Amino acid sequence: MSDVARLAGVSQQTVSRVVRGATNVDPDIRRRVQHAIEQLRYRRNPAAAALASNRTMTIGVVSFELSVLGPTVALYGISEEARQHGYATRLVTLASLERKDIRAAFESINSDTVDGVIVLAPLLDAISVLDDLDIGVPVVTFQQGSQPSPNSVSVDEVKGARMVVRHLLDLGHKTVWHVQGPPGWMATSARVQGWAEELGAAGCFAPTPLATSDWSAAEGYRVGRELAARQDVTAIFAANDPFALGVIKALDEAGRDVPGDVSVVGFDDVKEAPYFRPALTTVRLDFEAIGHIAVGRVLSMIKEEAEGDIPLLEPRLILRDTTAPPRS
Repeated sequence: MSDVARLAGVSQQTVSRVVRGATNVDPDIRRRVQHAIEQLRYRRNPAAAALASNRTMTIGVVSFELSVLGPTVALYGISEEARQHGYATRLVTLASLERKDIRAAFESINSDTVDGVIVLAPLLDAISVLDDLDIGVPVVTFQQGSQPSPNSVSVDEVKGARMVVRHLLDLGHKTVWHVQGPPGWMATSARVQGWAEELGAAGCFAPTPLATSDWSAAEGYRVGRELAARQDVTAIFAANDPFALGVIKALDEAGRDVPGDVSVVGFDDVKEAPYFRPALTTVRLDFEAIGHIAVGRVLSMIKEEAEGDIPLLEPRLILRDTTAPPRS
């Protein structure tokens, strides 16, 4: 660090501020320091930094079901943002949704091993257990469908679900059937809520949502076969894109055209959605941004600089080829 300071013509304290990502550094000085760092190929020593700051320079992450899109993409955002600030991440996965396993996962992370914790387990039971624990470090949660708060990050999924229903009703469909997510997930509740609210606001009949046991395409296919047998079904809102894929396959096998006979909309906008046949209309959620925001809030809480609620991220309805007006 002293070599970098000498080459850049600044103090070691200034180099330290640049390396830590401090904002109170003149842009010209920051560029000189960064150029010196590149020339000398300087790399920060995490162990020395931790000793000097009395911090572990590690952020704990508690997650469940990394096969589910939201937590997986958010985890990538967390690791990238943490790395930019000189932090490592320590991942602890939940063994199950049993309260004892949730408690054990949280208790394995304490103030001796991490400086803060991000919870990527948007499950009602996980949040309930967390409320009863004193972890001893700042905690930020990913709570799908929650209201803005100082320590939780979320996308407005209720609004996203309402956008789906409004789009289908505007096309002329009389109602929208819903393939809902598995029980216990906050996303399931938020998407059901938005679906029901928009149908209610339009004065439309709300069919009973079709239950699922997990987020897989196989479950979408299973309930899709039930829907395909009903001639009164003309519009389906699937709670995630794999559900939509399974539903479309079931409709195709039953000889029902998408979108000619039945319109289908997914949720999440997986990378493969444009390549579905037909390309899937869906709702895009920026899960990676959630990871970046969560790290930023944890770091500001560590420094005792956090202020105000974290605004909800906005969803986007992505129109492709699986929706159309109903046949007359």
